[in-house]
Amino acid sequence: MRVADRIDRLLETVGLDERPRSPVRGARLTARVGVALGICFGICFVTGLLSHWIQHPPGWFWWPTQPSWLYRFTQGLHVTTGVAAIPLLLVKLGTVYPKLFARPRIGSPVRLLERASITVLVVAAIFQLFTGLMNTAQWYPWKFFFTTTHYATAWIAIGAILVHIAVKLPVIRTALGEPLDAPETLPDGSSAPPARPDHAGALTRRTVLRSTWAITGLAAVAVVGQTLPFARWISFLAPRSGEGPQGLPINRTAQQANITDGVRGADYRLTLAVDGRETPLTLDDLRAMTQTTRDLPIACVEGWSASATWTGVRLRDLLARAGHSGGRDARMISLDRGLYGVTVLPANFADADDTLIALRLNGEELNLDHGFPCRLIAPNRPGVLQTKWLSRIEVL
Repeated sequence: MRVADRIDRLLETVGLDERPRSPVRGARLTARVGVALGICFGICFVTGLLSHWIQHPPGWFWWPTQPSWLYRFTQGLHVTTGVAAIPLLLVKLGTVYPKLFARPRIGSPVRLLERASITVLVVAAIFQLFTGLMNTAQWYPWKFFFTTTHYATAWIAIGAILVHIAVKLPVIRTALGEPLDAPETLPDGSSAPPARPDHAGALTRRTVLRSTWAITGLAAVAVVGQTLPFARWISFLAPRSGEGPQGLPINRTAQQANITDGVRGADYRLTLAVDGRETPLTLDDLRAMTQTTRDLPIACVEGWSASATWTGVRLRDLLARAGHSGGRDARMISLDRGLYGVTVLPANFADADDTLIALRLNGEELNLDHGFPCRLIAPNRPGVLQTKWLSRIEVL
């Protein structure tokens, strides 16, 4: 027996030949799981773009201040569908892995394109879901910057998905139009083993598909409570429970930011810089101004969010005191010298009625971990851009 024949026989024995030997494998099951996986990746891609552009806005990008819960919804949807995609990807890989080793390895230009796109797609999909899941837990076992790498790989993944769909579209359409449990037709014209073996208790494609939907739903439920407070009691895998000082979770503590109780001293100043003129304000000055209370959510890129009652001075009133009439961006500068210690607030947010320089949270003076002496809280904005421990505001 030739070496090539022996290899073929070995591949058949271990289930790595191109023929769907397993009764639960085949294009019909793969196509149905693939559609759900594609939907999840599509939602993740769109909502991920929004989140990235809000944090790193291109010149053409505009994001509204209302509704105040919109970012909470889009980012919660992003994380929830990303987690739901994990079991879908595992099942899809389980149904197609024999074809990943099928011969010829290269073949025609179309086959080469297909296999190249599949390789890129599998690697990019696994990378995106793994790093995204680690980000929700704020665990970074790598040296690259997550945000830009995740964004760049998202384009690679979605491009590979589109190429894969274009190449396999005839197969996908045929598979979706046929009964799930019908026998597969092999390339040589013969039929694969039936989807319902004779012996009792054997798996069928329908059983696998129903189990996939159940596990996917469970994965979504396991984290969706980060965004939906009423579902927190069943979201057993959610990294953020909603608990924390003054009823809000904390991503970055004062200790991590090297902020000490020294900010409580009489020498604290919030400096307003408008057209070359600086106006320093003490904490008592801020407290003496007209106070506004708003119920606003705070939503983080990791997927968690929580609503709270904030009290403070409207930013537009504060800047008007320094001679600013509106219509310009504002740079928010924190005592924190970390990555997001300086952020830019677009003009429509700086002028919004709901944008506050908050002094109180849920009826209490701000906890140090929540940004005492004062912090920015604006509607429909990621938590990482809600600058804490403010020291300076510059009109640009």
